[in-house]
Amino acid sequence: MKDKRPKYKQIIDAAVIVIAENGYHASQVSKIAKQAGVADGTIYLYFKNKDDILISLFKEKMGLFVEKIEQQIEGKETAEEKLYALIEKHLALLAEDHHLAIVTQLELRQSNKELRLRINEVLKGYFLVLDQIIEYGIQRNEFRKELNTKVARNMIFGTIDEAVTTWVMNDQKYDLVNLSPSINELLIHGCGRS
Repeated sequence: MKDKRPKYKQIIDAAVIVIAENGYHASQVSKIAKQAGVADGTIYLYFKNKDDILISLFKEKMGLFVEKIEQQIEGKETAEEKLYALIEKHLALLAEDHHLAIVTQLELRQSNKELRLRINEVLKGYFLVLDQIIEYGIQRNEFRKELNTKVARNMIFGTIDEAVTTWVMNDQKYDLVNLSPSINELLIHGCGRS
């Protein structure tokens, strides 16, 4: 129920900005509260601590991310079209929100092992969408029958993820979404289109 209250979203959005601008370790709860326009104590009505803010932020944003990707691929006929739609939407969503891109590509990776395990748990919804596209491609003979779904999923996610990380590290100096056709072509050939 806590995530349905308006201040929850305010705090999440503020945390994205503060963490992107200051780094996770230098982002005090008081800075997040100030950015959100709430009292420090208000944060603790919604979150146990800063780690909880980070996990909740990722859970909230990734949930919306997956919803938007599912909407984008809905109605696409082929696995290639579905994969292209996923790639393009993934890149577009992060290109539209530079702060979120910095948090997901840099700051989440600097967290401790326990946090990373919780983050991986949140990624399962995204991986499920990828698995469905891969299995659809195998069923339709667009992808090789012997294609290992888990390996293909990790290859696809890793390629998209690295493209975004490189873009963030280069201070977003180029159009990220313009990489979609090249990434899609590379991945489709890797999955076995002849």
